[in-house]
Amino acid sequence: MTSQTTVDATGPGDKAPVNPSDAAPGRGLRGHPWLTLFTVAVGVMMVALDGTIVAIANPVIARDLGATFAEVQWITNSYFLALAVSLITAGKLGDRFGHRQTFLIGVVGFAAASGAIGLSDSIAAVIVFRVLQGLFGALLMPAALGLLRATFPAEKLNMAIGIWGMVIGASTAGGPILGGVLVEHVSWQSVFFINVPVGVVAVVLGAWILLDHRAENRPRSFDLPGIVLLSGAMFCLVWALIKAPAWGWGDLKTWGFIVASVVGFLIFAFWETQVREPLIPLGMFRSVALSAGVVLMVLMAIAFMGGLFFVTFYLQNVHGMSPVDAGLHLLPLTGMMIVGSPLAGAVITKAGPRIPLAGGMALTALAMFGLSTLEKDTGSGVMSLWFAVLGLGLAPVMVGATEVIVGNAPMELSGVAGGLQQSAMQVGGSLGTAVLGAVMASKVDRDLPGNWAAAGLPPLTPEQSEQASEAVRVGVAPVAPGMPGELAAKITDVAHETFLSGMSTASLVATGVAAVAVLVAFLTKRGENGENTEAGAGVGHI
Repeated sequence: MTSQTTVDATGPGDKAPVNPSDAAPGRGLRGHPWLTLFTVAVGVMMVALDGTIVAIANPVIARDLGATFAEVQWITNSYFLALAVSLITAGKLGDRFGHRQTFLIGVVGFAAASGAIGLSDSIAAVIVFRVLQGLFGALLMPAALGLLRATFPAEKLNMAIGIWGMVIGASTAGGPILGGVLVEHVSWQSVFFINVPVGVVAVVLGAWILLDHRAENRPRSFDLPGIVLLSGAMFCLVWALIKAPAWGWGDLKTWGFIVASVVGFLIFAFWETQVREPLIPLGMFRSVALSAGVVLMVLMAIAFMGGLFFVTFYLQNVHGMSPVDAGLHLLPLTGMMIVGSPLAGAVITKAGPRIPLAGGMALTALAMFGLSTLEKDTGSGVMSLWFAVLGLGLAPVMVGATEVIVGNAPMELSGVAGGLQQSAMQVGGSLGTAVLGAVMASKVDRDLPGNWAAAGLPPLTPEQSEQASEAVRVGVAPVAPGMPGELAAKITDVAHETFLSGMSTASLVATGVAAVAVLVAFLTKRGENGENTEAGAGVGHI
């Protein structure tokens, strides 16, 4: 299968060959690969940043708007749910109408929704606009990858994806730090208002720099039933993962949504074999490398997002750090991702993805094992070492798996491939938080009564025991106001010891997930479209 791509600099009829190195000759800066990378990085930075920056603002939002704990949870959950459900469909929109237009619409909508949140005076409005943020963020993320894929020549694509991954990693890890500074010194609204000028910059640059690339055999129609089926299945899956900690993994509602999700995916897969222009041509997955890249991205996100979820509680609730201090302690992770991502891109370009990906997941497994050994008196130096190893391991995986997925898909499906990559990360992150959270909860519930009794503390009623377990799961000691100092110290020791036992178990499970990912990495290979710049070369075999 071969195809060609047209590029649109000034209008739909302005065409040029597929080779990105030859794109837009004599047209000034429009279509310049590195300026394109800078432009899409500005837009992607907003979406990645908003995934973590809001967590710091949530307590202040709850106080100012009189929100309940469940409503505050929806400030985060609504964003991730909208993002995860719509990513693949948004990628298809980019393949159909052009990634430049889709990217610009996504940036404008995301910035506008951010500004609207800052002006909101009710928690309901905040949640509604967070949903819109997620939907518009889903438009621009796959479009960014599609633009990079079409703009960069094959020999430089890995380096570009490396810098793209660096921006996402740095934005995600830097969110709590920036959020803490803005909330502490400005207001919670500033966390959202900051996206408005960033969005303006991205739109101006995008209108000036970005060149529209479209495959000649791009989809001409929409698979609306496929969109409905896939969106419904993704919603049920992510909803089950979000609600499982509250409902319980044994609850019928949890399994009802999981079963509905599985049935939805099966019906979707059958439908895709019947429709002339499917949302996701299942032939893409005949590429073992592409399928392995998707699985690898899920496993990486499970280990990383799930494991790191508890580290923030460890730093703030066990070590007593402020959110800003906790963010600063994660700088070795951020720093190694910033340094490692472009380097990983260069290495993968020369050596291929298998060894760097396997090595990256091995380092990730080592780091998660190291995190399982943390104690309540562990020093900053030891923590920094394991965070740095984790960042060094994640860098080649973020870059390599993205290139494997996008590079092994046909050019006309680059948006769908970008949506797959982002969906794999979102589902993996939700799965990691839910599953490792269940492991943590189970360990705490099992150990806390024995540890409590062994410390000679007064027995608890079943209701008090449940409340104590909920507090200990996030590293908080269930100390009542006015409690005598000696008794409070004992309870704190028991709570932290039990929390660390749970975190250690969850980290060991993450270690096992990362170890399995090492094996999956050996099924990957360089994108076939990276070896042959003809766009359609990628739905092949390993």
